[in-house]
Amino acid sequence: MHLSGSITALATPFTASGAPDYDAWQRLLDAQIEGGTAAVVVAGSTGEAATLSDDEYAALLRAAVARVGGRVPVLAGTGLSGTAKTIAQTRLARDHGANAALVVTPPYVRPTPDGLVAHYTAVAEQGGLPVVLYNVPGRTGCDMQPETVARLCRHPNIVGLKEARGDEARWQALYPLAGPGFALLSGDDPTFVRAMLGGAAGVISVASNVVPRAFARLCALVRAGEADAARALDARLAGLYDFLGVEPNPIPVKALLARQGIGHGLRLPLLPLSAAHEGEAAAMAALAERIESELK
Repeated sequence: MHLSGSITALATPFTASGAPDYDAWQRLLDAQIEGGTAAVVVAGSTGEAATLSDDEYAALLRAAVARVGGRVPVLAGTGLSGTAKTIAQTRLARDHGANAALVVTPPYVRPTPDGLVAHYTAVAEQGGLPVVLYNVPGRTGCDMQPETVARLCRHPNIVGLKEARGDEARWQALYPLAGPGFALLSGDDPTFVRAMLGGAAGVISVASNVVPRAFARLCALVRAGEADAARALDARLAGLYDFLGVEPNPIPVKALLARQGIGHGLRLPLLPLSAAHEGEAAAMAALAERIESELK
């Protein structure tokens, strides 16, 4: 497996009563496929995985696999704080049709580099799915260093890294690790174009929930060597990137999806977008609609 292009970390739509909204889920998946998204992630942090029951997790994954129908890979978020639980969740994802596992560094427990190597090696060898490493220290309290990635990227069942840190020094250390069997994927929407121009294969995005065509176009422009055009389109999305950070993810993106008729809120402890940001949400929803319409 070689992952590339625009990959969407899907939000999980809920009904007004708080149950998963499977009709909205299918419409969200359809919009991603129609927009040119290259792969989707089910039940990552953007999908509020921590709030899903095992039955809900399995049902969302089954529905995504069925709706996508093999047109693009389906990744499942399976990373948990313990190795044995992560292996079990990865096997569950495998059994329900996922093509790969997105495995975040173990939250809260802060393992050593050797512990990370042992953890990911066990998941790669026992979980039954290709593994994409995921480093997002602002959420987990664990920052996987490039030296640790270098030890893991040689494993045949570890096929990529989602790196959510956007600083250029981090990426300069990571670029040499990319290869046919190991894809570097940005996890930071505001800097992903720069990362791709430097050698990353793609992005796992939050923003592409609402602007899938724009992100697919950005990736295509970079691949075609049209750097100036990519930077120009990326600059038009700067306000959207800023808005998606005004409150913790996925609060802002779910506010935009709700304006598109997809979902009705979040699960505790997350609350809907604060009233102070509603005006900005309206403006960003209009911007997203305008850009997506232009790219049809």
